[in-house]
Amino acid sequence: MFNERETLYLSVVVILSALFLIGLAYYFYRRIKTYDDYNVAGRSTGTFPLICTLVGTAVGGSTMLGFLSKGYQEGVGQIWLPGAITIAGILLLVFFVQRIRDYGERYSMITIADFMVKKYGDNARLPTLLSMICAYSAITGMQFVAIATVLKLVFGLELAYGIVVTWLFLTIKTYLGGLKAVIWSDAILGTLQTLGVFFLLAMVYHVAGGWENITNSDKLTDQPGFLEVSGIAPSDLFVYLLTIGGYQFVRQDLWQRFWAAKSARAAYSSYTVAVVFTMLIGGAAVLIGVFASLGLNIQLDNPDLTFYAVLEATLPLPLIALMIVVLLSTVVSCADSFFIAGASSIANDVIKPRLKNQDDRFLLRMSRYSVIAMSLIALGLALYAPRLVTIWILGSAMLVCGVLIPALVGLLFDNLNHQAGVAIMWAGLVSAVVWQVLGQPFGVHPVFIGLPISLLMLPLLFRGRNLEPATQKR
Repeated sequence: MFNERETLYLSVVVILSALFLIGLAYYFYRRIKTYDDYNVAGRSTGTFPLICTLVGTAVGGSTMLGFLSKGYQEGVGQIWLPGAITIAGILLLVFFVQRIRDYGERYSMITIADFMVKKYGDNARLPTLLSMICAYSAITGMQFVAIATVLKLVFGLELAYGIVVTWLFLTIKTYLGGLKAVIWSDAILGTLQTLGVFFLLAMVYHVAGGWENITNSDKLTDQPGFLEVSGIAPSDLFVYLLTIGGYQFVRQDLWQRFWAAKSARAAYSSYTVAVVFTMLIGGAAVLIGVFASLGLNIQLDNPDLTFYAVLEATLPLPLIALMIVVLLSTVVSCADSFFIAGASSIANDVIKPRLKNQDDRFLLRMSRYSVIAMSLIALGLALYAPRLVTIWILGSAMLVCGVLIPALVGLLFDNLNHQAGVAIMWAGLVSAVVWQVLGQPFGVHPVFIGLPISLLMLPLLFRGRNLEPATQKR
């Protein structure tokens, strides 16, 4: 893709960036003293880094590249895909963020399983844990593959070697600094990501010749609805809203950030800004693809390479290097967030409940060991699982089908039926697993099987109980 001199230049930039992030993690390593410091950043994170890390975890590398290639292939209507995340974000903001924050602060929660146990008893921990580990190990492995793919395209590094290099880098970084280092590195990476996407949009628009040239493109003759905002099938939007949109409500990395905020106000205001920027960044990625298709005359057999083709068509080498760093920043800001979320589940929901000795320093050490365990699971999936995306679909479906309904109802009401809550969790996630193992008969996503089952069982949560609104901290 690049000549020898360009590859050397890019290599130096990427290596220096990686060393800087390792150095930042080591800085926090020397300042992390407690279990809470490591898993929820000491519950003391300010507004600016919180905004950046929320944006960084919302728009990952695969998400950004996916939106860009969708815009290149199908047009402006794909802007509703980031819109689905925004809709979920607004609902979460209006109805649940304050409640999530209050529960975490009141009971010193680390994981969503802590909340589910509080609402439905100890038997709720296992189904929540299984869903989290499956989802987060798969998506962490996907980030290993995503970064390795960039390294292969840019530097010619073999995919397997790239996965191992990525695994080693992210494991060291996360092991040293925990969530505190993740959040502060995201403050840098999230800023780069945001500025880089909008800069690239402006450059593509300029090189494409502005709106007049774009609207007069010959391609519009064959695709007359390419510039129509309504140019997306309602079924596609509905699937995305229920899968990726529904997943937003039970993302452990998101809940952990609400608990990591120094105050409820910081959590709420940070997420408000993050929701807006997530929509703007996702929309900008779609528009980059649209403008590239109509104004740059880029011809690609593989639309997944749209981003790299746009860089070569619009930017000189120093700016290409910067944008490669932006792309890697986007992936890393997601990868380490998923990494620490999964590791927290191992430490908090597998190891901690089985310990008689609850010494904080020992728990901190177990948290770091959990990062290693999580890294090995994700590495194994990245290297040896031929259907890694299928595992991720299954894990996210398990969360949406098994955890979503009991979690949201638990946030809204107290005094729910414990046995019914656990039964709903198992019914939802088992049905999702069975449907996925059967190969998604009739092309139906497992979420459309498990989620209706959870909804049908919803009245059982209120059986034999005096329904009370969930109490909130004042």
